[in-house]
Amino acid sequence: MGATQLKNNQYLKGLFYLAAQLLFVTYLPDLIAALQGLITLGDVAQTRRGFDIIQGDNSVFMLVEGVIALILSLFFVWLYIVNVKDALKSEKTELTLKEQIHKFYDDNFAFIALSPAGIAATFFVVMPIVITVLVSFTNYSAPNHIPPRNLVDWVGFGNFLQLFQLKIWSETFFGVAAWTVIWALSATFCVFVFGFILALAVEKKDVKFKKLWRFVFILPYAIPAFVTLLVFRLLLNGIGPVNNLLSVWGIDSIPFLTDPIMAKFMVVAISVWVGAPYFMLLISGALTNIPADLYEASEIDGAGKFQQFYEITLPMVLHQIAPSLVMTFAHNFNNFGAIYLLTNGGPINPDYRFAGHTDILITWIYKLTLDFQQYHIASVVSIVIFLFLSGIAIWQFRRMKSFKDDVGM
Repeated sequence: MGATQLKNNQYLKGLFYLAAQLLFVTYLPDLIAALQGLITLGDVAQTRRGFDIIQGDNSVFMLVEGVIALILSLFFVWLYIVNVKDALKSEKTELTLKEQIHKFYDDNFAFIALSPAGIAATFFVVMPIVITVLVSFTNYSAPNHIPPRNLVDWVGFGNFLQLFQLKIWSETFFGVAAWTVIWALSATFCVFVFGFILALAVEKKDVKFKKLWRFVFILPYAIPAFVTLLVFRLLLNGIGPVNNLLSVWGIDSIPFLTDPIMAKFMVVAISVWVGAPYFMLLISGALTNIPADLYEASEIDGAGKFQQFYEITLPMVLHQIAPSLVMTFAHNFNNFGAIYLLTNGGPINPDYRFAGHTDILITWIYKLTLDFQQYHIASVVSIVIFLFLSGIAIWQFRRMKSFKDDVGM
């Protein structure tokens, strides 16, 4: 690699390609060993001889190292193809090495600037996704397949079949998934509706002290969400200030966070408190962009207030904030903090495996991994979430007029 470029006095490219090949050849035995480990996931289990522990293969380390080796190998293959294509069109140059460096920098500035972010994204985004997908095809779970004490094996699509066919998993998955969709839709819709109401109220011409009202309404959004959620958890628990006050008034305690139906209702209601101010700001900005001439013309044509709202205000606001609604739905679908900090997934559901009544898929994944070490099923659920959300987002964005307008531009 690089020989043709060096022959044509293209020293910078030639030395780069040659150095890449030397590095690859130097570490080729390690890459081959790592790729073999990715295939086998280890052959020697940890053993015990008296009080001495003889370490074996760590299947998870071998999986990660194998993925890194695979990424580096694919990168070298791509680099080799680029080298061949460049060699075919390489021509002799009279530029010095310094001039070649300056020319390369000028011609490839965007690539140079984006490379650090691209490398970081590869190892901190792409690689974890690949590892998650691969783990879903293994039996990596407690108590019998946790390294380094035990080895992990490939099981193919067995975990997917378990999730959808094995009753102990399928009932929990479909129950939690149904509540996750209900929660995401309810929270998004309610936040939008209450934000719309606040925006319309503040934007009315006869309302005084508009800046003060905006400041008051934006305060819940200005406070960090996790603080708000923890405060509500403290206020609404069984012995919290709200129930203490009710007992003083002679009213029985209300199970705000311990009754399944009440807990779900409170989760949605508190999400409105946290998120409605954000949509109030978005919708207020959208309302100011609607020309007043439209309302005047509609009044001349005899349109009432409701008809103006339904035919003018709502469509034009949705046109501007529809992408935000899709993003909010995706956020609520994976809104770990709103559930975990408020109810911790509770109350307990005896019919579910490792999940409570208010658990959504993302909090169930958290419990499966950190609390119960069921990494194989958690990976499968993660893949299902990704496929569902990406499909919904693509479908919705392609149907939006605002998205079509951007594409047309």
